[in-house]
Amino acid sequence: MAPVFSQRVATWQATHGRSQLPWQNTRDPYRVWLSEVMLQQTQVSTVLGYFDRFLTRFPDVAALAKANEDEVFALWSGLGYYSRARNMHRCAQEVMSRFDGAFPRTAVELESLPGIGRSTASAVSAFCFGERVAILDGNVKRVLTRVLGFADDLSTSATERRLWDLATALLPPADEPEVIARYTQGQMDLGATVCTPRKPDCLICPVDDLCVARREGEPERYPVKTRKLKRTSESLWMLQAIDASGRVWLEKRPERGIWAGLYCLPVFDSRAALVAALPPGSEGLHDAAPFLHVLTHKDLHLHPVIVQSDGAFALSDQGRWAGVLDWPSLGLPAPVRKLLLSLEAGQAASSSR
Repeated sequence: MAPVFSQRVATWQATHGRSQLPWQNTRDPYRVWLSEVMLQQTQVSTVLGYFDRFLTRFPDVAALAKANEDEVFALWSGLGYYSRARNMHRCAQEVMSRFDGAFPRTAVELESLPGIGRSTASAVSAFCFGERVAILDGNVKRVLTRVLGFADDLSTSATERRLWDLATALLPPADEPEVIARYTQGQMDLGATVCTPRKPDCLICPVDDLCVARREGEPERYPVKTRKLKRTSESLWMLQAIDASGRVWLEKRPERGIWAGLYCLPVFDSRAALVAALPPGSEGLHDAAPFLHVLTHKDLHLHPVIVQSDGAFALSDQGRWAGVLDWPSLGLPAPVRKLLLSLEAGQAASSSR
């Protein structure tokens, strides 16, 4: 089945696959790598704007390596999974220091860089250098498990290794680098546009007659993954201390945990803990409307508490007073940015009266 499957997928991609995305039709490993990192756990429609902004500010790996972390986080703000941004910055620095600014050409070497896993490494090496290596992102797992009728539980590492072996066996010949790239993109496109998680469009699939799941009539039962992360919830109180000039106190979060390394309003487990931490000179305590912020596996119930301050002190040695002009240059969690934008709008309305 291997040569038939790979050739059909590559041929289908040439005529029906996606070809207008800004990271396609290029062999620039920087652009391909950047897109692959951004697309992890994130939809294409969301990534498009971020990708363009990153390239405008950091047109190549050297520019990204020279940037400070706060600047990288600021451009990433709102995209989520901030460890990607931190690893991406470190990766750029290692490309400069270890490889003289040129991305390595093999998946094995690429995987040695921070934040680059096996599938991302394979995507860069296949697209940019024509290496005969398999990828196995979410879309490709779905396509392959359905075509092969692979019903083993992918929540175990041993099972995933077996699927990697099968994915490698299905690759086109090594002497066809153009086909390798087209086939790799074709698998992604099939999973994104035809072999979707719900209601796959089997009638227009180029490999429908090869597909075990289609013959069984149950494509949605693949891929099989029984272990699911338990969803949790947490309530947090956020101190929004504002001084007379409208500046807000922001603290840099620890390197581990939620919003690691970002600038954030001080966070407390209870309102009582927040009140107990208030310094002298604080007044006008006001509870703003609580709101829900949804993470992948956790619901955060956030309770902003607004406090007027004289701004003549530091709430901790990890923070700073930041005004409207400072906020765009700081990496901020999405809910904090939302609160600050609301504050900015209120300040603008007041000044116009």
